[in-house]
Amino acid sequence: MTATTDRTLDPRIRHGDALYDNAPCGFLTTLPDGRITEVNRTLTDWLGFPSDELVGKRYFSDLLSVGGRIYHETHYAPLLLMHGQINGIALELVRADRTRLPVLAASVVEPDAEGRPALIRTMLFDARERRAYETELLRARREAELERERLRKINATLQATLLPPSLPAVPGLEVDAYYHIASPDEVGGDFYDLFPARAGTWGLFLGDVCGKGARAAAVTSIVRYTLRAAAVYETFPSAALRTLNTTLLDERDSETRAPFCTLTFGTVAPDPDTGRVDIRLASGGHPPPLLVRANGNVDYLPTISGQLIGMLPTPRLVEHTFALRPGDTLLLYTDGVTEALVSGETRERYGEDRLLDHVRASKPTSAAEAVGAVREALATLGAGVQDDVALLALHAPR
Repeated sequence: MTATTDRTLDPRIRHGDALYDNAPCGFLTTLPDGRITEVNRTLTDWLGFPSDELVGKRYFSDLLSVGGRIYHETHYAPLLLMHGQINGIALELVRADRTRLPVLAASVVEPDAEGRPALIRTMLFDARERRAYETELLRARREAELERERLRKINATLQATLLPPSLPAVPGLEVDAYYHIASPDEVGGDFYDLFPARAGTWGLFLGDVCGKGARAAAVTSIVRYTLRAAAVYETFPSAALRTLNTTLLDERDSETRAPFCTLTFGTVAPDPDTGRVDIRLASGGHPPPLLVRANGNVDYLPTISGQLIGMLPTPRLVEHTFALRPGDTLLLYTDGVTEALVSGETRERYGEDRLLDHVRASKPTSAAEAVGAVREALATLGAGVQDDVALLALHAPR
């Protein structure tokens, strides 16, 4: 009780003038036209002006920077008179030495007995620390954006090294490919390639590594160079996939499981004289390719039952031999197409049936048209395409 009584009698508490003058924020009172009628000592200390140079001689807008004056006249003052108060407005005061002091301003209109604006009470808070924090935050944000852009460039460069820079010109065959990156912040796990293999044949593969980022990039590199080497001495695609399977299993260590992927690998033997293209494909758990015949018939190839590469010591692989005749097209794709969302609310997938119907309706007559048909579907799905997509099409010209 004694402490409370002593505190109540403390002259620093009892005298309102002292509290007003020494408040940790600036106070000023103006007439409705902005002319200053009263300021506290805190504000005069901030500005470096004695009170007799401000009271009755200057307007509130005279204390502001040029931009602040414009904002005060066009926004601050009209809104204040319209609503009766305004809060948290960032302004800059100009001191006597011409330096600037960032402040946050709050004002309230005090009406007379008839309800007309009589005085405007304004409170100003020193915002230097806030401004420094905001500046540092913006600097950190800019640095983060620059770092993110640098990472994107690195990812784009790394991604480019994992794909052929351009498809080779294969005699008696039209080819086209497309790669859709779901996120520029990560290296994708989808891949494709077309390259010279044994005499008179070409090798091709298209697949999807489990995961993304640096690990996926490393596995994609292993897949690419292993299959390119295996295609030289292995006659059958399934044998090349078994070589790759062994290589991926050898990458397993005590802390991580073996990297694995789905993959379609094959050999292509075009005959420029007849226009026939003999193809032998082996699938390791990859979605079946689409075969578009010259007469317009479209269907999936029966290669769906193969098992993942890099999971089992002796995976079951499916090999399929067929021929493209003049006008036929083969389209390989990754599951980023069929796994895309048609509707975000129901989480319904695009699926194999929709893809088949869409390609049938598009009636592609070239490799470019087959790839274009799937790209058209991807465009309609928009944000529903949440994974990378790789496409590779082969067409036997008429």
